[in-house]
Amino acid sequence: MRKLICQAWDWLKTHPSIWVTILALLAVDRLTKRLTLQFLTDKNYIVAPFLHLRYVQNTGAAFGVMQGGNLILIVITLLIVGYLLKSWKELCAYGPWVKWGLVLILGGALGNLYDRITLGFVVDFMDLRVWPVFNAADSFITVGGCMLAGALFFSKRAVKQEEK
Repeated sequence: MRKLICQAWDWLKTHPSIWVTILALLAVDRLTKRLTLQFLTDKNYIVAPFLHLRYVQNTGAAFGVMQGGNLILIVITLLIVGYLLKSWKELCAYGPWVKWGLVLILGGALGNLYDRITLGFVVDFMDLRVWPVFNAADSFITVGGCMLAGALFFSKRAVKQEEK
């Protein structure tokens, strides 16, 4: 375990832009959720016709699935984060879009994990009226997932083109 921690620390020292970005994403997520808990628990705000701000305690996953499954979602998140960290070099070989997509996914996953562990639920607050209520961490995960999927799709396409 000590060897693994030392390796992780050495890696962090040589890749400051990655961990600084993850910490910045966590800070944005924490700030927005803290403001939500301070100002939105008993009020809703209409920012625009398509954007309302309202406080929701989400004990499930995306789209309300697994409501009340906080413990299993903590375990799943830890497994996913562990896999992404373990596979970092291999995945990042696909290019910068994959790397930064992973950074966004990790930042978002860790933000929601923090909520699940400390509060027992995830704080959601952005309501687009046609989509389930979500938060900044969810946005990071979604954008990162799209970057990851797009980069992997186009890199495999490029490989197939080269084989022809």
